[in-house]
Amino acid sequence: MLSVVIVGGLHADARKAAVERLLADVSGSVVLHHDLATAAAGTVVRTVRDASGLLSAGETPLVNDCACCALREDLVPELRRLADDGTTRLAIVELWDSVEPKAMAEVVTAGGLIVTGVITAVDPALVLPCLGNGDDLAERGLAAAATDQRTIADTFARQLEYAPVLAVTDSEEADDEDRELLTQLHPTARQVPIGPGDLAGAASPAAGPLSPLAQAALAGFDVEAAAAAQHPACALLPAEADAHGVSTLVWHRDRPFHPERLYEALEDITCAAARSRGRFWLADRPDTLLHWDAAGGALCVESVGPWLASLPDAAWDMVPPVRRAAAALDWHPEHGDCCQHLVFTSPALDRDGLERLLESCLLTDAEYAAGRSAWKQLPPAFDTLLEV
Repeated sequence: MLSVVIVGGLHADARKAAVERLLADVSGSVVLHHDLATAAAGTVVRTVRDASGLLSAGETPLVNDCACCALREDLVPELRRLADDGTTRLAIVELWDSVEPKAMAEVVTAGGLIVTGVITAVDPALVLPCLGNGDDLAERGLAAAATDQRTIADTFARQLEYAPVLAVTDSEEADDEDRELLTQLHPTARQVPIGPGDLAGAASPAAGPLSPLAQAALAGFDVEAAAAAQHPACALLPAEADAHGVSTLVWHRDRPFHPERLYEALEDITCAAARSRGRFWLADRPDTLLHWDAAGGALCVESVGPWLASLPDAAWDMVPPVRRAAAALDWHPEHGDCCQHLVFTSPALDRDGLERLLESCLLTDAEYAAGRSAWKQLPPAFDTLLEV
């Protein structure tokens, strides 16, 4: 049976090193790669190769002027062809630079194939530069569609945080701070080193036990659990940490934000950390769970539906168990799971200053005591951001 591992990441050299390592480690493996750099000319170039070299190459036309759409249309048939052939043990899907693994893992699984691993390849020395880069992908020639408005920072953050396995290069430029930042950003990830050793001499099933990277590629992957771990309502957010000059602040409060005061402070809060994320509660929208997602000095906020406490009891049976479990951890006797749960990770984080700023944006005692009816009358400062 064909196993599929997805290897992605904006750090191209690290990604290629991880792919070559897997190709050498696992006998009967092939690499599929769709090069989206030619999308401007109207096509996407697909290559298939094994350890001996190129097996096939072809072009697929753009779909709806979207290179990623073309990838989706072409990838599953190619994987099915490999599965039907029966000679391939592992299909290594090497994603193009800005393609995010979540969408591809879900496409492959929906196509009836088995994803056994998702790996993001990382150079620790490039983590902070990527997180601090607010440039649009289009400015760097990395957009996957004409309408692609993503940035380097937010794309890299999603690539990093979705994968349960990080293939980490042995970078001479990386220091303890870089490695600590990587660990705090994704503390639950399994980090597997990929060194510069002789790829031809890597372990193989015939020569002995599989290498750690090959084991990770074949270990198994749960698409639904991975999606739940990223959903704002039940995300597995990092815990408090402070080491090697890097800090993670977990800020949890059970009082809503004043919309105007928070809006006025957004720039200072967003720029206070290399990465921040979580869920938050606005007084003028007391029933709406809002998602906070910031990297590269840019913030994205969006509504992701109601808080669980705002749903009628009859609707709870339709809520996934993982969401109910996450809500139970934050449950307050008065207003249920409505809360602020924001996490900030950065070198040289001014924890005290950031906490004071966040606290100043909450409702005062008098505003809180006025109740929900009064809260809803507060100026709706976030209407533009939330495109109401």
